[in-house]
Amino acid sequence: MDLFNSALGKNITFVRPAYFIISGFIGIPNVKYYYVFLCFVYLVSVLGNTAVMAVIILDHNLRTPKYIAVFNLAFADLFGSSALVPKVLDIFLFNHHRIIYNNCLTFMFFCYTCLSMQALNLVALAYDRLVAIIFPLHYQVKVTHRFMFSLIASFWLFIITVTLIAVGLLTRLSYCQSVVVNSYFCDHGQIYKLACNDKTPNIVIGGLLPILILWFPLVFILVSYSCIGYALSKVATFQERLKAFKTCTAHLSLVIIYFLPILITFTMSAKIHPNARIINLSLTSVFPPMLNPIIYVLQTQEIKVSVKTLLKIRKQSKITVKKVMIK
Repeated sequence: MDLFNSALGKNITFVRPAYFIISGFIGIPNVKYYYVFLCFVYLVSVLGNTAVMAVIILDHNLRTPKYIAVFNLAFADLFGSSALVPKVLDIFLFNHHRIIYNNCLTFMFFCYTCLSMQALNLVALAYDRLVAIIFPLHYQVKVTHRFMFSLIASFWLFIITVTLIAVGLLTRLSYCQSVVVNSYFCDHGQIYKLACNDKTPNIVIGGLLPILILWFPLVFILVSYSCIGYALSKVATFQERLKAFKTCTAHLSLVIIYFLPILITFTMSAKIHPNARIINLSLTSVFPPMLNPIIYVLQTQEIKVSVKTLLKIRKQSKITVKKVMIK
């Protein structure tokens, strides 16, 4: 981090606290029940995303470019939930509100990386649907395994880089007064606002990140579905339109679940109560990872067929084992 901690070749002393204090909710009785609820949501998320990843690995029919993105979405959801929720439970259920400075920055890095990756995963899935519906004859050529792996890898590299820059810039800040973070985790915006020296680079990156990881992906998805809608309007029969649109319903549900709450929170962050902001952000962080696998299992025909096939094979294998044991 020496790059961030020097200016024009001059040595600068930064006042870094030994720890930050995560305040959480203010003045809400029996708030521990809410964290127990988050624990339940996390367990469902772990089971659901693990199941989706297992189905994609076990079923060779699902090893397509589209399901590379679905697998990565489940992985990012699982990784992000595991980075966030256990630590939040440790902080508030076991009263470990103090978190060491370096641990706080590490915690922040993993949370922001995985939360941001969810948005870029939705971009990959939007591109997949765009090509599949508008250029169906060229789909096998345009959306290959190599292309999807390269796209996902470039997204990870981009997110890790910008998040490292945002976290690295925090190390040039001095904290002279309060170390109380008014959030439920090591929140980037809440931490740099506590600093008492020049915060201009942090303000810039704080304003740039939502544009890069929220607004650009959302605009791309909206433009993609505008093109899809225009293409479907030219299809001759209503049944053909409906059949094509059904392939997009799972993805559209994920887009609404992810983007709507988080955009409301960021847009109205200055106007809403801190407690309401914490509830909104925490639910936005844990609900999409829980609902994503449920939506894909219920609304995606390939996964439903795959799950039924795998369960049928398992049931038949159990029957065969029993017959062998009886003989």
